Amino acid sequence: MLNHVLSPDTQAILLLCSNFGQNRKIEPQPLTLSEYNSLTNWLRNNQMRPADLLEPIAGKQLQKIGETKLDLTRISALLERGAMLSLAVEKWTNQGLWILGRGDTNYPKCLKQTLKHSAPAVLYGVGNIKLLSMGGLAIVGSRDVDEEKLEYTKKIAQQSAVEGIQVISGGARGVDKAAMLGVLQAGGTSVGVLANSLTKASVDAEYRSSIKEGRLALISSYDPDAGFNVGNAMGRNKYIYALADYAVVVDATAGKGGTWAGAVEAISKLHLAVFVKMHPTISEGNQQLHDKGAKVFPPEPWNDLKQLLKSTASLIEPSAETKEISSTSKEIYEAVLPLILDRLQQPLDAKTLAETLNVRLSQMQDWLNEAVEEGKIKKTQKPVTYVINQSATQLSMFSN
Repeated sequence: MLNHVLSPDTQAILLLCSNFGQNRKIEPQPLTLSEYNSLTNWLRNNQMRPADLLEPIAGKQLQKIGETKLDLTRISALLERGAMLSLAVEKWTNQGLWILGRGDTNYPKCLKQTLKHSAPAVLYGVGNIKLLSMGGLAIVGSRDVDEEKLEYTKKIAQQSAVEGIQVISGGARGVDKAAMLGVLQAGGTSVGVLANSLTKASVDAEYRSSIKEGRLALISSYDPDAGFNVGNAMGRNKYIYALADYAVVVDATAGKGGTWAGAVEAISKLHLAVFVKMHPTISEGNQQLHDKGAKVFPPEPWNDLKQLLKSTASLIEPSAETKEISSTSKEIYEAVLPLILDRLQQPLDAKTLAETLNVRLSQMQDWLNEAVEEGKIKKTQKPVTYVINQSATQLSMFSN
């Protein structure tokens, strides 16, 4: 059981990002993940941590925040919600929940390493926190599936339990829940990444004994009492994949739904070993995921599932579509790089450069990041600008 004394950093993060069960429209509105990331960048540039915002002298430092897009008045108001924080934390801990901030030592490293700034600022959870760092097999699929697919899901989960492979899923009706209950009933361990109602799930009769036995952890990046929200359900999918070593999609609807979107993201952005069910029948969605780079989940019998996954995953290569996109992106970058270098004879910020070349800021930022990694340009701080690396350019001229 965790010590319920929150670190100062986590207290500050909760004040900034949690709505404490209130309507999101109530002022001041908590920071979104993107806004919080902007604040952490500002803190880092000023040699500060979130906890420093709780200190009496923080007011003077915060005056400087006016130089950014962040609203000083809003941030100050959020930090003054100490009474709400105390009541909420007392309520959550009395319900057996724990809270992790992104800076806590128990926060799963795999989330930060895989998702970086997309890792949630706060995690609420119940159960064995050590399970979050054990990896495992993510088993996901649609809510509405036939009995054959549910039985198939249970078989994978049961075999996982036999081999000591942890199952990670979303806890939603259908494949997700069948996977979690299947592994737990067979004596294995599981992590459920929920999009809503963590407090209700924590006392659910189907989960309670496994939580007490230390074989289950339920987590959510959303308020523990939050109701169902499609956006939240879509957003949590990447957390399922980021906690796993492998993933299997039992059933996906082609081109739509959370299962499809999450799998595509895991293949193209997270580069996780994603498998799809293709025996004895295959859905159109699974076929298209296979075309995008997912591998065929090994057919039965699964006498050594762990080795089957490992050996099959080692054969994964980018799909033809991914290779084509990657090749085209590289060609465009190499074509536009001389134009960027020509304009960086004098320092410029990314926004000005993007406007000069009439491209999206996000695209320009990607090109600049790549050029910095290659050593062709240099990034300066306060303010952030970019300038050509003359020495590297000259060295390149002599080496060609």
